[in-house]
Amino acid sequence: MKSRLTCLRPLPFLLVTLLLAGCASADKSQPATTASMHAKSSTTAMTSGMQMDMGSTTVGDDNPPTVNGVKPVASQLLATSEWQGLEIEARTMTPAPYVMVSDSAGAIKETTVKPPKGTSFHLMIMLNDEHTQEPVPYASVWASISTSAGKLIWSGSQLPMISAYMGPHYGSNVSLPGPGRYKLKLLISPPLGARHIEYAHVWLSTHTVDESFTWNPKS
Repeated sequence: MKSRLTCLRPLPFLLVTLLLAGCASADKSQPATTASMHAKSSTTAMTSGMQMDMGSTTVGDDNPPTVNGVKPVASQLLATSEWQGLEIEARTMTPAPYVMVSDSAGAIKETTVKPPKGTSFHLMIMLNDEHTQEPVPYASVWASISTSAGKLIWSGSQLPMISAYMGPHYGSNVSLPGPGRYKLKLLISPPLGARHIEYAHVWLSTHTVDESFTWNPKS
């Protein structure tokens, strides 16, 4: 198993989540979920020292397409890791509203969720097959952020999301109290459901990734 730190650059049952990645509205109104994590896990520890400056962004196509009136928003790479051929990538972008799509008694409903006031960034976790670069669905991702002293600041389940610009990923909006040094922990549970034989005997346990970063937003 290997891990590496990269410098900054750019389901369950009846619930599907659609992230409108280009929307970076400052309207905000839903608190982050909090909970505790209990699981057996393997662990990847990545080197500390990452500086998160939200002014640093990934530059892609100079003229990216607009999808349904939504323009893309640049993201920055926080860190990457690898586990049994699974590439794990953590990214941040401007806090984004998203749409929850649910099925209740056969009625499809859309509910827009706006970032709460004071949201720091939208956290995205990408899981990709290292051989094909195809996204790996049906996993569960839990993320938590603590101070350098170990005090829990934020914790929540990463929602499975789709985006025209970021592709399938697991995401949520995150609020931090201010600039400083923080620890990010990811708890990744195995993808459930049927698999073709090439995915037999891998990703059968819970995997933990630990990372430290400095949050230094531009005023």
